[in-house]
Amino acid sequence: MESELAKVGTLETIGTSNLEEPVGKWKSLNDAEMGLERPTRKKGSFERGPVIRDVIIGFADGLTVPFALTAGLSSLGSSKLVILAGLAELISGAISMGLGAYLAACTEDEHYKSEEKRQRRAVCVEPKQEAEALYEMMATYGVTRDATTPLVESLCCNTDMWVQFAMDLVLKLDKQSRLRAYVSGATMGFAYFAGGIIPMIPYFAIARVTNAFFVSIGLTALVLLAFGYIKTRVVIASHRTAFFGALQTLTIGGIAAGASYGIVRALGGHNSCS
Repeated sequence: MESELAKVGTLETIGTSNLEEPVGKWKSLNDAEMGLERPTRKKGSFERGPVIRDVIIGFADGLTVPFALTAGLSSLGSSKLVILAGLAELISGAISMGLGAYLAACTEDEHYKSEEKRQRRAVCVEPKQEAEALYEMMATYGVTRDATTPLVESLCCNTDMWVQFAMDLVLKLDKQSRLRAYVSGATMGFAYFAGGIIPMIPYFAIARVTNAFFVSIGLTALVLLAFGYIKTRVVIASHRTAFFGALQTLTIGGIAAGASYGIVRALGGHNSCS
């Protein structure tokens, strides 16, 4: 092993010019022949992750909660009651989910600014302690102190970059924006409304509440399966995992609907007897 390393030599003896050609060939091989593309991030653009998260949470809650409510109220036998109560819950739920997502994003933004201010003060007041923290962090990745010194010295010359480095890699916080809060709130609210209106469609089209109830069960079950498959496929990108995700979503929705239906039916039967 040592003889092979001796043949390779050091970077000084090899020279960087000899490294450029193999690296260039490797890049072209990956990009052209393997079909890989380097991810680019435009300034001011949103990442898909938070948006997908808001859509999944909003649509899943909207599809499950109103369905469970309308399923439970359908046991009372009044189609008008199901529609009015379902719409009331749907609208109030969408507003509540949207405001919750907006306030959560605002809180993350305030937390980021607070930590950024604290980190900037620490860098200015206690630079030695902050530099030592960088050494300790890099040591956890197996980087020696001597190898870390050029990085620390470079960051010490630029306070803004030092603070940004600490926010990104030490504290692992993502910078939020007020616009992101509006987008998160709107996405969550509309996703909840879009999911919640689906199980209510049969009650608008079918006069008999019992028939509408069974049609709502079938429609919601199909949407739960499709939604569970799609969300798992997008997040994990695996057909097998997506199949189990579809079954999991259907099971959770079925349990919620069954519990609500049983409780409302039991309370309705108790009131009628009394």
